[in-house]
Amino acid sequence: MTTPFGKAVRHLRDRKGVSQKDMARALGVSPAYLSALENGKRGTPSFDFLQRVAGYFNVIWDEAEELFRIARISDPRVVVDTAGLPPEYTAFANRLSAEIRDLPPETVRRLAGILEKACNNRVKPG
Repeated sequence: MTTPFGKAVRHLRDRKGVSQKDMARALGVSPAYLSALENGKRGTPSFDFLQRVAGYFNVIWDEAEELFRIARISDPRVVVDTAGLPPEYTAFANRLSAEIRDLPPETVRRLAGILEKACNNRVKPG
């Protein structure tokens, strides 16, 4: 399995026609580390690493911002802190944690859409 960040890096590598080994050497990391990132076996990379990736691929600012955003949502080991929230929030987070591996992709897409809509409809302070 991969993460959104792993997929984005693989796309950038394919677009540039560069191997993991060559990219790893240029960025000063091991090919094993780069492979683990691409395959979702490592957590979120450091900001320094992300800057090196953006520089290596010579991406424009908007594309770099998107790469950084994707990295933030790609940690395969998520922790949800429900301390101080109502009990149903904790129950929901734990239920999702227990069931996520068995959810069909369409259900995940629907849930993501519901969350996106709810976040977009929140009243912004100010």
